[in-house]
Amino acid sequence: MSSDITTLLQTHFEGEREAFDRLMPLVYDRLCVIARRQIGRMRSETMDTSALVRETYMQLVDESGIAWRDRGHFYAICARTMRRILVDAMRRRMAAKRGGGVASSTIDVESIGGDSQMELVLAVDQALDQLSQFNEHLARLVECRFFAGMSEEETALALNTSLRSVQRDWVRARAWLQKALA
Repeated sequence: MSSDITTLLQTHFEGEREAFDRLMPLVYDRLCVIARRQIGRMRSETMDTSALVRETYMQLVDESGIAWRDRGHFYAICARTMRRILVDAMRRRMAAKRGGGVASSTIDVESIGGDSQMELVLAVDQALDQLSQFNEHLARLVECRFFAGMSEEETALALNTSLRSVQRDWVRARAWLQKALA
């Protein structure tokens, strides 16, 4: 099955949109796990996992320019996309609370956790953006480990690095984020 996923990703990269449609049944369960994990981090039990997976699909289906290396790389990009979707939904909700308009979305922004939780998630997102400017590799590592829930081994494969590097860099990334959030 892993080779099927990699083959479909390569076919999609080469421009065949239908390959992504054939890919989804193979990866749907894992994407739901990643979505539930991200929704759980935001303590939003009423947000719809399927809607988040669907929104992720909509954002990635036309991205034929991504050179997917393998399924780990695919899941890492999906986790990053989900994080962006959720953070954008939180920003829309915060803007609406300040009197701004709310853009339409398949995500129910009213169901996202309370103000203090939203502020924490937005702070983590901002810190991750800063980490990305400081060290892109560490930021991708956090996305894989924290947001996608990948094991150290899966993260090493997704980032095309050694297991020992992942272990060492995970300590660095967590320390950097803790300092940034303090």
